[in-house]
Amino acid sequence: MLLARVIGNVVATRKTPGLEGIRLLMVQPIDEHGADRGKPLCAADVTQAGPGDTVHLTTSREAAIAMPDPFVPVDAAIIAIVDAIDVPPRRAP
Repeated sequence: MLLARVIGNVVATRKTPGLEGIRLLMVQPIDEHGADRGKPLCAADVTQAGPGDTVHLTTSREAAIAMPDPFVPVDAAIIAIVDAIDVPPRRAP
């Protein structure tokens, strides 16, 4: 599972056919505790996520499959808005 936080919008004046009407958002990958992990990336949004939302991402071929037209060139897609993250405490060995 890839978690990320929405940090902004991407404005595209022209899009490839099949991506018209799909919002593009900048997201910052995070770990299960909410700390930044890696560099921000652009993701297609099919969930109506907004700034500050924690989201679940998918990448590669699965990202394209998440789109209304499954043959669009998409590398990352937001497929869910995360309500809560419950991380159980680690057990001592």
